[in-house]
Amino acid sequence: MLNRIDLRGSGRDPRQVLPRAQLDVTAAAEQVRPIVEAVREHGFTAIRDLTHRFDGVLLDRFRVPAEAIAQAESALEPEVRAALVESIARARRVHADQRRADVTTEVVPGGTVTERWVPVDRVGLYVPGGLAVYPSTVVMNVVPAQTAGVGSLAVVSPPQPENGGLPDARVLAACALLGVDEVYAVGGAQAIAMLAYGAATAADGSDRCDPVDLITGPGNVWVTAAKRLLRGVVGIDAEAGPTEIAILADDTADPVHVAADLISQAEHDPLAASVLVTPSVVLADAVDRELRRQVPETKHADRISTALSGPQSGTVLVDDLEAGLRVVDLYAAEHLEIQTRDAREWAMRVRNAGAIFVGPYAPVSLGDYCAGSNHVLPTGGCARHSSGLSVQSFLRGIHIVEYDEPALRETAAHVVTLAGVEDLPAHGQAVLARFAPRPAGDSAGASA
Repeated sequence: MLNRIDLRGSGRDPRQVLPRAQLDVTAAAEQVRPIVEAVREHGFTAIRDLTHRFDGVLLDRFRVPAEAIAQAESALEPEVRAALVESIARARRVHADQRRADVTTEVVPGGTVTERWVPVDRVGLYVPGGLAVYPSTVVMNVVPAQTAGVGSLAVVSPPQPENGGLPDARVLAACALLGVDEVYAVGGAQAIAMLAYGAATAADGSDRCDPVDLITGPGNVWVTAAKRLLRGVVGIDAEAGPTEIAILADDTADPVHVAADLISQAEHDPLAASVLVTPSVVLADAVDRELRRQVPETKHADRISTALSGPQSGTVLVDDLEAGLRVVDLYAAEHLEIQTRDAREWAMRVRNAGAIFVGPYAPVSLGDYCAGSNHVLPTGGCARHSSGLSVQSFLRGIHIVEYDEPALRETAAHVVTLAGVEDLPAHGQAVLARFAPRPAGDSAGASA
């Protein structure tokens, strides 16, 4: 079922042959540009028309009533409530340790720089609602934002015709459990544009979404394209692509586990990527047999089969685990599992991955829901330079510089020298002016 790429004994650059989902965000951006512009120019009128066109829902107002959010929570099945409450608790426990403290450094006597960590004022959190609905993504977006101290949170999620034009009831319930009451039944590129520019359904502003400073959360290619177009108008977390899993495994791995984990990510989307990297042909063959057995038994067999047989998925055969480590570092997976002897030792040597799952009892699906880690992670190789969503995503570092007169005098010559090197003499003069003799009767700070 999986395509095979054999790198054993070859000098080929793995980057040229590794499977990867193809996502043309540039082309998608040109297609969503008119949507973004329509929302900027026409606000709710455009949002209503676009929502009717793409979601089959005709909105009269876009903010979800508080009573609908409360009703969704009260109607939660007990086991779903318990699972969400536990997911929230574990995420809060992990993210609480990510909060940064302000630090003051004494550079010289009388001269300090304080790095102060300040939360973003207002954020928009996108929760997808296409092939699946994701109350867990509410948790993963909201918990780090709240932990960072963000004062204003707006959640957007596509309206569901089967839920009366509101977002999925379990998404609303997760918002209620987290204390979020500002939720909008808007999805797709129009939701991203609404968060960036703001919109109102009434002239008096009684039903209004104010613009945000930062947008986070995964979405489809149209959401990603809108985020790219609006980067700069607002901050964004990342350009999310189709989900992906890579598994580095040796002959100690259980093929039943490996196959199940590859299937779990393929279940998301026909474009999802599932990649096995192994030096063991015996394991590769056993995993293929397991996939043929397990896939037909799944609920979404067609979607999974498409993903597993697509060019974005495959088995990569390598000479040994050292070669496998090089491959997974070059691939830089969103989710990386290590199922080998001494799994933690290999995991600690990995340089590039969104999240790493170590050993046979830490599957990716644990991280999706209840590990305490965050599941909003970099895709498409972006783990080489980017991190997953965290408390830090919602904080800004601001430097506060304090120097007294002796400290500035001591370094004045250096400032003047470097200003001269850059041909910016007024920079140096701004320092020297503080120490130059003043004409008689000219008193600094004198008032008329």
